[in-house]
Amino acid sequence: MGFMNIERFVLTRKKMGFSQQELAAGICTQATLSRLENNGQIPTMKILIQLCRRLQLTLDELFPKVGVPESQLNQKMDRAEFNFVISEYQAAQKIVDSINEQDAANDEQHWRFLYLRGYLATLLDKPITDALFDFNQILMAAEHAPLIYKLLAHTGCGMAYARHQQIDKADFYFSKVLDQIYQCPTQSTKDVWRVLSIVYNCGDFYGAYKKNYLISDELLHYAISICSDNHVTYYLAKIQYQLALNAIAQAKEPAIVLAHIEDSRAFSRINGNHIMLTQLAELQKKLYPETVLNPETLF
Repeated sequence: MGFMNIERFVLTRKKMGFSQQELAAGICTQATLSRLENNGQIPTMKILIQLCRRLQLTLDELFPKVGVPESQLNQKMDRAEFNFVISEYQAAQKIVDSINEQDAANDEQHWRFLYLRGYLATLLDKPITDALFDFNQILMAAEHAPLIYKLLAHTGCGMAYARHQQIDKADFYFSKVLDQIYQCPTQSTKDVWRVLSIVYNCGDFYGAYKKNYLISDELLHYAISICSDNHVTYYLAKIQYQLALNAIAQAKEPAIVLAHIEDSRAFSRINGNHIMLTQLAELQKKLYPETVLNPETLF
């Protein structure tokens, strides 16, 4: 989603005589609306559409297509990053493949492109050199790049090495992330997505690869608190899934494992994450076949 004309949104609300509380009534909390108007934190599309309908606005009026290359590039990367967040990696890759790296009009766009391409190379099991090449370009510009991109690059390097079973090298990069992740601000929705990506992948590494469930669980619960504070649900399915795997590895009670599975399934349904729903069904069938629901009810 591109840049939103928040000023127009606020002016329309005031012109129609709505207070924040009146506009939000029955749609969202006043705090959610306040974060939109004051901090630019765009809520879910469902909430935004309902607010716009009450104000008799269309999304096109709030997200103008100005037609310049930089705006078009940002819109493409917005779609790619959103697909990445909801685990639609193939869809994100198609968008990234359609982008010409030379079209990046500034450093921030270039760093963003490199981080997305590097993560997708890692998650889609492309050669590790492809991913590391992208991440190293960000790290070489560390003095100029914002902290979030530096941490994304370190996390990406750790993920790449972990997926190639080079755990010591992966640990080197994830250790760097742990020292600084709590310093990252979450001022916009994209900040939240990126910090959650970092914290989740750190939690995944320390649970799945290092078997350090104390650190893994702590990181995953920190990710849950970020989701709660910022009203973001997209990562909660993956977080709860990893907590279920951690609980299994620690031989916790089946009820605890099933609670994490059910929480993950609930958030997967909310966000239409069919990939995660399939993984959950397979995990539950493997562990507790007597508890599995009718497959037709999973989607």
